[in-house]
Amino acid sequence: MSELFDAVDALVASRSPLPPAEERKRLRVAHGLTLDEVAAALKVRRATVSGWESAKKTTEPRGPEREAYARLLEKLAELYPAPSVTEAPAAPSAPATFTGTPTAPADPRTPSTGQASEAAATASTENAQTPATAPVATAPAAAPRPARTTRPSSTSRRPGAKQAAPVGTPAGGADSRFENGPLAVVDVEDGQVLAYCTGGLVLDVPAKSIPALVEWTLKEAKLGQPKLSGPGKDADPLLVLTEAALERYGLPATLTEEEKLAGRLPEGHKVIKQLARAEWKLTKRGFGPWARIYRPATGSGRSCVQLCIPSWHALDTRHWGEAGQLPPAELARVMGVYASRVMTPRGSTAVTGLELMTALHPATRASEPDADGERHSEHNPGSLGKDPVDCAPCEAPDGHPLLKDLPRFHVRGPAEKLFEEAYDWARPMTDAECMLRHLVGIDVNMAFAAGANGLVVGLGAPTHVKAPVFDPKLPGSWLVDLSHVDLSRVKVGKDKWADLDAGLLPSPFTPKGERPAGPAWYATPTVAYAVELGYEVRPIEAWVRHENGRYLDGWYNRLRDAYLATMADLGVDADLAPEDFLAAMDGYKERDPELAIVVSAIKATVKGGLGKLRERPRGEGWRPGRPWRALARPTWRPDIRAAVISRTRINLHRKIVKHAAFTGRYPVAILSDCVVYAADGTSPLDFLPYRDGKPLPGGFKLGINPGLVKHEGTQTVLWGEGVRERFNAPELNLARYIKDGTVTDIDNGE
Repeated sequence: MSELFDAVDALVASRSPLPPAEERKRLRVAHGLTLDEVAAALKVRRATVSGWESAKKTTEPRGPEREAYARLLEKLAELYPAPSVTEAPAAPSAPATFTGTPTAPADPRTPSTGQASEAAATASTENAQTPATAPVATAPAAAPRPARTTRPSSTSRRPGAKQAAPVGTPAGGADSRFENGPLAVVDVEDGQVLAYCTGGLVLDVPAKSIPALVEWTLKEAKLGQPKLSGPGKDADPLLVLTEAALERYGLPATLTEEEKLAGRLPEGHKVIKQLARAEWKLTKRGFGPWARIYRPATGSGRSCVQLCIPSWHALDTRHWGEAGQLPPAELARVMGVYASRVMTPRGSTAVTGLELMTALHPATRASEPDADGERHSEHNPGSLGKDPVDCAPCEAPDGHPLLKDLPRFHVRGPAEKLFEEAYDWARPMTDAECMLRHLVGIDVNMAFAAGANGLVVGLGAPTHVKAPVFDPKLPGSWLVDLSHVDLSRVKVGKDKWADLDAGLLPSPFTPKGERPAGPAWYATPTVAYAVELGYEVRPIEAWVRHENGRYLDGWYNRLRDAYLATMADLGVDADLAPEDFLAAMDGYKERDPELAIVVSAIKATVKGGLGKLRERPRGEGWRPGRPWRALARPTWRPDIRAAVISRTRINLHRKIVKHAAFTGRYPVAILSDCVVYAADGTSPLDFLPYRDGKPLPGGFKLGINPGLVKHEGTQTVLWGEGVRERFNAPELNLARYIKDGTVTDIDNGE
């Protein structure tokens, strides 16, 4: 009989009543839930939940998912009843939701990034509207600096602070060791030292010196972040010191010019002496904007605290905007969202981008127990290992020790040096283009990140091969002549060729778009594209890496999830129709300027992390032919950087070719991830070939996912011709200025 009752219950549940799509979305947003969180709870894809909320194409859940979803909505409806008709209507919002509370507008400057990936990986990136990984933390609402009423205890929320996370969510997540979050902003108010944590929590700080502050942080503050991978390590707690805190603890509010040049306080400073007396140590970079204070590890325990000092320019305004000027509660929110979605900052965004790679793929792991039951440290498969490897001579930048025997002032040409960089190309406009009214720029989202997705890169040292047979699946550097590739006739599909105007296209093989004149070194994705276009390649020699893998996949996934979640909080969702997407992107930064800073920092983490793979000497008394500090890292891998940039540039060219073959339109200028076309209208939809809401297969597609494009800016054709005439530069790269039309200076190399 019980089986019959269960069957009846299941039948009733399969028809559980559900509110309209708009109400479903209202209830989710009211509780501060993201699509990712609901999808994870119901064990479905994010796109599935989005479909349940879409008024245009509502899909209905079935089976056990419907019962669970109906129960969720019922509980939320009890907490957030529908507003009565007498209430004032809500302010107009973007087509998607955002959870942050708007504050005063900021002006975060976002660095330009690059383009995306090869055909197969691009298709998977663009079609996967949602990540399939663990949900990303919900961004807390903007919290005003709480008014001090009573002295809070060191373990309770301070009165007046806004709730920053869904009810019942601890500030630091599920790990009780870090229940107060990954970081705190230390400030002084009314003579009391306070630590502003994520989630609106404020703690009293009893410490009266920097050594005591470090001790308190490790023993009482419950700050930190769990490790990102099994063999990894928990993140050390981060303290951000305001100017008031610096004064309280005997530190200068700003560094002198000499200290800025050194990047640290002098060794004789009284605070450094205090640390030494308390047996605390500093890393080699000393007490600078990102100081690390530690004691040598004993066993598996770590005793380390990191300091971030904004007034010492720890937060680069190019990437963090005006974050360093925010009040403590708001700064804790910005850095807390970044830490929860990316990782606790370890330095600049570039340093953090590199550290994220190793946090996701630690060099070593614990072995299986031996005969005595002991575990030992062993190589972690899929990582770069703990020892650096030499690059190939062609991959070495100028001044590298591998090149010390070259004649003085020798300039290496394409046949000696791998030169994979992003596009910087432009051409004069045709008469037909000059008759059009506007120049419209489109920009690839998170392009370098998308270029890293699914990319097979070398993990070990290179092997030199003479006259190899090209293998598109083998990462490496290839010396090959691609001057015979003719863009006037290219393969654009299986057994499908297209005739193009090669004079209006950049070459895919050089950053400046010039056709190669002979043999040159290329990364694997570049040579593979020549084969894809329908041409034979015969490498002369190569440096290949037989030990390889998709090292950057986890890195890409983490940064993609962080970017998509933060943009969703700003009202730009991943499944919007083209027109809705363009509307959502219009003014998205003003909806929550603090979260806009997080977006900028995430983008800079991508670009900076890849740049660190080929970090150049930074002073240090370096001279050409001598090693520099970065070469001692296993993550100094110029070949990986070259492969990502190669794939990024090639993928952009592939889309340009598809677009030209289908529409007859050619780009006027390209700068990294920005492409400019002439058009009659002001919108990308005036030249992107959408049919029934669907884009050209393999071409440009509007959307927020990495690899898709957004509107960068629109200027008039008269503006473009006027700028070029003013600077007497017919091929001035207009993509550099298309965003706002301001031209303050030009690159003499253009």
